Amino acid sequence: MRTMVVWVPDWPALVQLADHVEAARGGAAEPSDALAVLEKGVVLACTPAARAQGVRRGMRRRDAQSRCPDLVVSDHRPEADAKAFEQVVTTLEELSPGVAPLRPGLCALTVPDRYYGGEPEAVAVMAEALVGLGVWDVRFGIADGVFVAELAARQAPAQDSVIVAAGGNVDFLRDLPVEVLDVPDPAGTSAPRLDLVTVLRRLGIRRVGEFAALAGSDVLARFGAHGALLHRWARGEEVRQISRRTPPAELTASVAFEPPLERADAVVFSARQTVEDFVRRLDRAGLVCATLRIEVDAEVAGEPRVSGRLWRHPRWFGSGDVLDRLRWQLSADPPGGPVAAVRCVPVEVEPLGEHAESLFGGGPDDQVERSVARVQALVGPEGVRSVGVQGGRGPSDRRLSAAWGERAVVQRPLDRPWPGSVPAPAPATVFAEPAPAQVVGAEGMPVSVSGRGGLSGRPARFRAGADLAWQPVAAWAGPWPVDEHWWDEASARRVARFQVVGVDGSAWLMVVENGRWWTEARYD
Repeated sequence: MRTMVVWVPDWPALVQLADHVEAARGGAAEPSDALAVLEKGVVLACTPAARAQGVRRGMRRRDAQSRCPDLVVSDHRPEADAKAFEQVVTTLEELSPGVAPLRPGLCALTVPDRYYGGEPEAVAVMAEALVGLGVWDVRFGIADGVFVAELAARQAPAQDSVIVAAGGNVDFLRDLPVEVLDVPDPAGTSAPRLDLVTVLRRLGIRRVGEFAALAGSDVLARFGAHGALLHRWARGEEVRQISRRTPPAELTASVAFEPPLERADAVVFSARQTVEDFVRRLDRAGLVCATLRIEVDAEVAGEPRVSGRLWRHPRWFGSGDVLDRLRWQLSADPPGGPVAAVRCVPVEVEPLGEHAESLFGGGPDDQVERSVARVQALVGPEGVRSVGVQGGRGPSDRRLSAAWGERAVVQRPLDRPWPGSVPAPAPATVFAEPAPAQVVGAEGMPVSVSGRGGLSGRPARFRAGADLAWQPVAAWAGPWPVDEHWWDEASARRVARFQVVGVDGSAWLMVVENGRWWTEARYD
């Protein structure tokens, strides 16, 4: 199978250079074209301007800056490289389906020679498309397999190609240095990759053809499976297949209104068909949307205005759920003018199989959800809330609440240790605001807690609130001292919590802070 490899040299440096130029222009500064991307203190990639001054891949930072004093250095950001390369892959997919990204800056595809009239013609079309995208230094290699095609691309001039004739892999590889076999092991189970090249050079083997002439059994015994794989590549036997990606489906749905609509109910009614089609497309793709962004385009004083809000769902969005969110969004955040368009942008989609009910049921009751949704439509989205528990030391920290129909965002994981937290059982009623309280000893003096957790006296009487009567202490436990955010003066807090039971049987969770007592919760 004829394979084309597209290579953009020093892709990480080009991505960071674009960000650097944009930031420099925003700060009215003169951008520098000499830039190097570092990984673990070593140059991973550099721009042509830096290379012209002697900067090379593998140099240490100090050596690179000594050769190029105005060199701009930046840490490697793999996620930014992958995101930027997505546009290159998308452009190539418009010209030939089945593009396989190998890594940011490098991808492979089957040569569409018949469609464009030949392999050189296909290269010319793709080079023109990428140059129009702003990728000037792009190189192409075509051969019988990915390995040889990549080596051919690395020998090609900018915006040009090296084409290895069909069946010519062995002739192309024969005189190449063995350093081209410095390929990492995808399985990560072999010896260090430099070991093969180093040993070959010590044995006097300088060319790939000399390595290919070795017996396969000897190579397997000395270098393992990875060495045997490279030996097969050196003999022109390509064993890799292109793992083509499936282009993501376009799931965003939009509807435009001409003329623009002023009433919210008219917007919701007119968007119904589009929303239902949006949910059906997700269903055909075997997906469900758990996080959705609704964007509204409006005309305010003759100027366009775009507003949006992110919505989450504990299960997935149906058409009715989306329309309800659109209605609530228009009510809570009026667009300020007639609505010209509405867009539904799926932010988080998941396979439908992960949300399917089990054979014997066990999923949420649809009747309950419909009933709660009707109540929510009357009182507003924030009027009905679902509650849960998260990690934390105090009862107020452990509260987890979200509007019904939205997924609660956990800020403190429940499965982590929380030193200083109050032991079970948890209080049944947690006050929204702590109530002032008083706790005194036998002689009527307020009980205090020292910095080391020591008590000034045993609690004898207490009052859990300003409007409650004093009563004797029947039992108490504590203190549980907590010293939080001691490194931040603004948010630092040192408290001690107590469980106090009165003679009337009431039980309270109290906290003392800076000599003052408060009631946080009550046990039922």
